Amino acid sequence: MLKASGISKSYPGPDGDVAVLTDVSLELGAGDAAAIMGPSGTGKSTLLYILGALERPSTGSVALDGVNPFSLPAPALAAFRNKEIGFVFQDHCLLPQCSVVDNVLVPTLVGHRDPEADARARALIEQVGLTHRARHLPSQLSGGEKQRVAIARALIRRPRVLLCDEPTGNLDRKSADAVASLLLDLQRQQNTVLVVVTHSQELAARFRIRFELGDCTLERVA
Repeated sequence: MLKASGISKSYPGPDGDVAVLTDVSLELGAGDAAAIMGPSGTGKSTLLYILGALERPSTGSVALDGVNPFSLPAPALAAFRNKEIGFVFQDHCLLPQCSVVDNVLVPTLVGHRDPEADARARALIEQVGLTHRARHLPSQLSGGEKQRVAIARALIRRPRVLLCDEPTGNLDRKSADAVASLLLDLQRQQNTVLVVVTHSQELAARFRIRFELGDCTLERVA
């Protein structure tokens, strides 16, 4: 269970604090897939980073199966993010000097080496349809292919939560549809909690659970 309770976030400004989120709460269980909609600048990415323990809320709490990551010391918090949370960003953030398979393996290079990591990476690369590209560099891939690599990388540690920030925002319609289908298929197979933030109505419509974020507050609309 991913649970956010009373999340608020503000940043200091020249005329006082600027509120981005106010009293935001949500609960999602294993296997749930949710889209958070809203125009640019409404705090969607901020909320995603708080859910993923990348940014602390000003007030409120986040818990995954009862564990509040922000209560952990720094090394344990980093390990928590690496193991429990998978991230897919609008910009795929691949390492340009590394091949597809090496990019997928990056999260496994922290901590104890997983002896099954190589086999799992190749299995994920096959699932995202890029076996023939496994040794290619990011510069040799299309935008849609790069995002498929990012999805495989996000899933390599078998995270319980997969968070995606505008994962189709830089893609053409055909590639966006393919990436959305892939995300939902893999999420169902692995029974993860999936949260996607997007301004795309077409992408959001594919999710059974939908929220809208506006005026600093979150409202469930489906």
